[in-house]
Amino acid sequence: MRYLRRRVGVLLLIGLATVICAARVTADPVPVRFAEGVVHGFLVLRTLDGAAIATGDLIQVARGGRVTVRLVFRFSDGSLHDETAVFSQSGHFKLISDRVIQKGKIFKRPLEMSIDCVKGQVSVRYTEEDGDVKTEVEQMEIPPDLSNGLMLTLLKNVRPGTPSAVSIIAATPKPLLVKLEITSAGEEPFSFAGSARKAIHYVVHVNIGGIKGLLADILGKDPPDTHVWILGGEAPAFVKSEGPLFPGGPSWRIELAAPVWKK
Repeated sequence: MRYLRRRVGVLLLIGLATVICAARVTADPVPVRFAEGVVHGFLVLRTLDGAAIATGDLIQVARGGRVTVRLVFRFSDGSLHDETAVFSQSGHFKLISDRVIQKGKIFKRPLEMSIDCVKGQVSVRYTEEDGDVKTEVEQMEIPPDLSNGLMLTLLKNVRPGTPSAVSIIAATPKPLLVKLEITSAGEEPFSFAGSARKAIHYVVHVNIGGIKGLLADILGKDPPDTHVWILGGEAPAFVKSEGPLFPGGPSWRIELAAPVWKK
């Protein structure tokens, strides 16, 4: 009888999942408040304990009506994370294409994922634990708010007091469309060279949605939140972030890095 009641309870929760998901924040393309231009930023990737594990470059170029942004992390063990996103910024940010490469020992499942928003095609090439290489190609209905590779750009443009959400395709062997719910946790102080500043703390929550999301909650496999700090004002800027770089991965910290000169 206890098993039956538990089974009925789970089924009721599953039945409510669609209602709960429908009531959550709807996703819309983020309006352009600050147009993007040419950028080259130096980054460092650390564990949450502060140990540096990779150096990074954020390279962005704007040509005509398109912006190309590339984020590269080179790990000390030779692993590589390399993502290039192309988007337009006419009124709203709109993703055109995205390609992410993750290879090396640090990744549980090395893969390469390409998204062609014009064709509505997603291709994932991945390596199994036994070394077999497989490819999945899917035709998908690409939502207008798809934001792969654009999160740091979008967070400079969302309004802190207004909860919002966007869509991404998770880099998994079988492409999975999920929602990212964005909320503000207020301002937090920081300083550089003795100068006191405040950054807006954003919390990005992965909402898998539907039955898959409900089962993830029940089984305790809900992805961890990502935290991002943005300097506000007339020229918003990224300060740092903490969160996983790949599904099922540990939370790491991305920070700005300062050049070091020889004495």
